[in-house]
Amino acid sequence: MFLHGMVVGSIATNCYIVGCEKTKEAAVIDPGEEGEKILAVLNEVGYKAKQIINTHGHMDHISANGMIKSETGAQLVIHKDDADYLTNASKNLSGLMGQNNTGPAADRLLEDGDTIKIGDTITLTVIHTPGHTPGGICLAAEDVIFTGDTVFAGSIGRTDLPGGSYETIIDAIKEKLLILEGDYTLYPGHGPASTLKEEKLSNPFFR
Repeated sequence: MFLHGMVVGSIATNCYIVGCEKTKEAAVIDPGEEGEKILAVLNEVGYKAKQIINTHGHMDHISANGMIKSETGAQLVIHKDDADYLTNASKNLSGLMGQNNTGPAADRLLEDGDTIKIGDTITLTVIHTPGHTPGGICLAAEDVIFTGDTVFAGSIGRTDLPGGSYETIIDAIKEKLLILEGDYTLYPGHGPASTLKEEKLSNPFFR
């Protein structure tokens, strides 16, 4: 698996390029802003974006969707419960900040347990983890999980925004992530990477 992470935008969102080393096809996870930067990295590493995956619909994770899709023709995917965030500035919170960061509608709507194929060698499994937003997801592949704004190193996603629920996100984490056997490297939507083992041991929200 090819994996390249970069920080984009004013809220320091982690955007990830996940690629099949055999076919050089890739998915861009959470292109929050700075579409030119993301496209430049794709060109530099020699991968073609075939999917754009949003772990949820907040503005800092979707704002470069339109540019990446326009330049690459990539399929845009998001969980069905956050689909309207893509085209609604109030829901994706950009309207509350005096902006209108809307973009194209999704090409595919995801549900829990769906899979996303990247090239010939990578399969991402969708884990629906609502609570930060109704349609928040994590993406598992091999020994990594992209956790979006569900789990951070030592913390969890905020739940005080519209559509958020503390009880829901805790239940989702306990029922969908903490039950996983083995260890995984966790790549969150903000901040440093961690591991599932470390979060089970030390994350205060999991106790």
